[in-house]
Amino acid sequence: MIRIILIAMAASLGFSTTAAAQADAIAKGVQVYAEQRCAICHAIAGKGNAKGPLDDVGSRLSTEEIRRWIVDAKGMTEKTKALRKPLMKDYLLPKDQLDALVAYMASLKKK
Repeated sequence: MIRIILIAMAASLGFSTTAAAQADAIAKGVQVYAEQRCAICHAIAGKGNAKGPLDDVGSRLSTEEIRRWIVDAKGMTEKTKALRKPLMKDYLLPKDQLDALVAYMASLKKK
């Protein structure tokens, strides 16, 4: 019985650590979004350029697609035949910043 309780507590702690790490990544992604001035072309929750809303991007795109839009916007524009002008530029970000920005974008889902 005690073993089952310890296993459940460890699983719970592991989940909490994972959830906390995800929350930290999203918070860092919010910061990267601001530092990279993404709101010049995009909007979240009505803040920024309304022509490029990202409020539900996490519902529309996979994390890999989000990542590709950030690092290979030209390729994704061609692949998806996106019509928006001006074209998005490619971003070369350190891996931790890119991962955080992707985590933030992926967290933006339809409500």
